[in-house]
Amino acid sequence: MIYHILAKSDWQSHSPNQDYKAESLATEGFIHCAEQAQIAGVLERYYAGKTDLCMLCIDTSFLVAELKYEQAPNGETFPHIFGVINPEAIVEVKEI
Repeated sequence: MIYHILAKSDWQSHSPNQDYKAESLATEGFIHCAEQAQIAGVLERYYAGKTDLCMLCIDTSFLVAELKYEQAPNGETFPHIFGVINPEAIVEVKEI
């Protein structure tokens, strides 16, 4: 299981049962994700003070797009999805 953090408003504007495409797919070529143990650090570094957040819980066994683990500048290895997230892979959406 991997996780993608996003604004609730972004998820609410997403059409149900459609592929999800984060802005970073167009700008960076992949969708940023994290493992469970990395979520607190990601929230602290990139989302401090933001309250309008939710998290997609992604079952990688259902993911159609390519998944790669790549090293970030801080030395950690993060999961990146190189394509859209198909709806079957999103098993839960949690409010943060």
